[in-house]
Amino acid sequence: MLRKIISVLLIALAIYWSFKALLPNTISAKDADSNQFSTARALEKLKPMSLGPHFLGNKEHESVRNYLVNELRALGLKPEIQEGYSMSQWGNLAKAKNILARIKGSQNTKALLLLSHYDSNPHSSLGASDAGSGIVTILEGIRAYMADGKKPKNDIIILFSDGEELGLNGADIFVNQHPWAKDVGLVLNFEARGSGGPSYMLVETNQGNSQLMKGFVEAHPEYPVANSLAYSIYKMLPNDTDLTRFREDGNIDGFNFAFIGDHFDYHTALDNFERLDRNTLEHQGSYLMPLLSYFSQADLTQLKSNDDQIYFNVPFLKTVTYPFSWIFPMLIIAFGLFLWLLIYGFRNQRLSGKWLGKGFLAFFGSLILSGGIGFFLWKLLLTIYPQYGEILHGFTYNGYTYIAAFISLAMMISFFIYSKFHTETKLASLFVAPLTFWLLICTIAAFALEGASFFIIPVYFGLLSLFIMHRQQKPNLILLTLLTVPVLMIMSPFVKMFPVGLGLKILFVSCILTVMIFGLVVPVLGSIKHKNRFTIVFGVLTLWFLFSAHFNSDFSEDRPKPNSLVYLLDSDTHTAQWATYDHLLDDWTQNYISQEKMEVQSENQNVFASKYSTGLTYTHKAPVKMLPEPTIEYIQDTIINGFRNIELILISNRSAERIEVFSDSTSVFKNTKVNGVLAFSDSLGYNFSERKNNRLFSYYVSDEEPLKLSFSVPENQATTLQFYEATFDLLTNKKITIPQRKSNMIPKPFVLNDAVIIKKTVQIN
Repeated sequence: MLRKIISVLLIALAIYWSFKALLPNTISAKDADSNQFSTARALEKLKPMSLGPHFLGNKEHESVRNYLVNELRALGLKPEIQEGYSMSQWGNLAKAKNILARIKGSQNTKALLLLSHYDSNPHSSLGASDAGSGIVTILEGIRAYMADGKKPKNDIIILFSDGEELGLNGADIFVNQHPWAKDVGLVLNFEARGSGGPSYMLVETNQGNSQLMKGFVEAHPEYPVANSLAYSIYKMLPNDTDLTRFREDGNIDGFNFAFIGDHFDYHTALDNFERLDRNTLEHQGSYLMPLLSYFSQADLTQLKSNDDQIYFNVPFLKTVTYPFSWIFPMLIIAFGLFLWLLIYGFRNQRLSGKWLGKGFLAFFGSLILSGGIGFFLWKLLLTIYPQYGEILHGFTYNGYTYIAAFISLAMMISFFIYSKFHTETKLASLFVAPLTFWLLICTIAAFALEGASFFIIPVYFGLLSLFIMHRQQKPNLILLTLLTVPVLMIMSPFVKMFPVGLGLKILFVSCILTVMIFGLVVPVLGSIKHKNRFTIVFGVLTLWFLFSAHFNSDFSEDRPKPNSLVYLLDSDTHTAQWATYDHLLDDWTQNYISQEKMEVQSENQNVFASKYSTGLTYTHKAPVKMLPEPTIEYIQDTIINGFRNIELILISNRSAERIEVFSDSTSVFKNTKVNGVLAFSDSLGYNFSERKNNRLFSYYVSDEEPLKLSFSVPENQATTLQFYEATFDLLTNKKITIPQRKSNMIPKPFVLNDAVIIKKTVQIN
């Protein structure tokens, strides 16, 4: 009995430590040595640059830029501004203004570039985490590095990029236009996709990562959180960072360091100074300092490689790596050992065909039932709580409670099913099924998702456990427990990481992974006689967490409701509408979108650029306000060789901050330039000829510069251009009296919100 209690406690301790080892638990004080990174000092720099939204083009954006220039000068550096127009792959045009500085090295080698962006997301985000945290990490890191009196061998370039939120525009003009770009050998990029949690390291390279990982390990960061599976998944998702431009356009390698916890704060007014997790900022500093020290002295011309490394982090050992070339040998050896153990077990009567079948029934029953119930339970919860649909991130304020509930659910189901197959003498037979499934997963990974091939490591410990169970009549329970520690320490964080990183829609994956881990702990948990007691415990925990989530499912000041409202004036028809992106109206939006609201038909609307292609849901007639319309002037209109060549300029008469341009998707455009930038070309990755909707591009205005558009269309084509000129002053416009939101509301992110929009159509016949 005592051994079983100790085993359960060891399992709990291993799970606890697998999470505790991911983050520093204390932050460095303001009075830390001058040559040490101090989170407290970094926070002092963060507060002034997160006082308000500072998206590209607004006044606060300029204030933050001036503040950062002065901070770099205070370090004894000579900052400069690079500016230029760029059309992103997302079809967003902007004039980015990058902040650059350079520390000369002692040798004429490749430069180390430290990168983060200083613009916040339009229009309400304060940008404290995304990516003010990265900016102050670099500022404080450089200060500490210079205070140490070290002379780098490599030049160190500091780039605070602009327009990252709009489409990596600042990174684009640096990589493709700035002369320093050709000097860069490695980039360290600091990012955020939430306001807390551990910072994950992701490698960016067009080739093999072996040399990069060799340097990362030798730099010895204190709290590495990195695995090759995360980057394999990252490459499949549309979550580009500035570093993407370096890799794709400049073939320049780098490391991303990004935290993704508290994702509900991402791009919202909640991304503020107070909500940034201090331990997370400490974590960013714990990456920068050793890597800055190492790579400022390393030969950055030797980072290219054709070989890849599997890598993963584990407490005590930090980062473990081995080559991709080991994947199939390790898999083949594991299969060989597994088959030998099966033969050995049957010959020595340690395995039973009957109990082998029961083991498959127990494990796959747990797996299918947990995954299936998890999948449909989340669907049910979305029906019960339709307000969750208003959080476009896909991660609710009570999301962590739901993760705990679904893990408890999977544990309850596993204990319940395995309680029906209790045996202490046939545990080896019950253990074959999970080992078989893990080997199947490792085989799939070897062919389709190589970054996940480190899953074979827990399998080897499982095979060793099976060997011990064959050799000993009464296997040492403590020894078997210790052999489960690797799977618990390596795999446990993934149960939380997947729904945090990919959204609560994949909570069922956490259920499946929980059962998979449970399966490899069967040699220990299977020996527990009273599994029904654990079934009850985890059943109670499941209900507890679900009830807790219920009581925190509403909106409050701490959990504000994202909502939206825009005023749309059609200057062609002299009509106006209120419009919203919300599916559930509240007592703020209902003042304008009443019960007689008109549902917007998706096939009939122009969808403004947004992260999730979110369209307007409802409209309602609004009073027509006398607003100054934009002026459209024709500079050129000629016909040459069957094509009509048009050049026009749109001048805003009310300081527009964003202009959306649409035309029928069947219209043909050639030689299109926007503010002198070639648009819609294959080289940009934004092939205009293959667009599937009416959107042409978005122009994010800075310095009140007008929109200059030139293009060619077939002579006989009837071409219609629709311009939507927007300002973000709905709540401050004196001609449109809108009260401020209540304290339990925030502007909905990712959409054109709080905007006064004027539509103007141009016919070219």
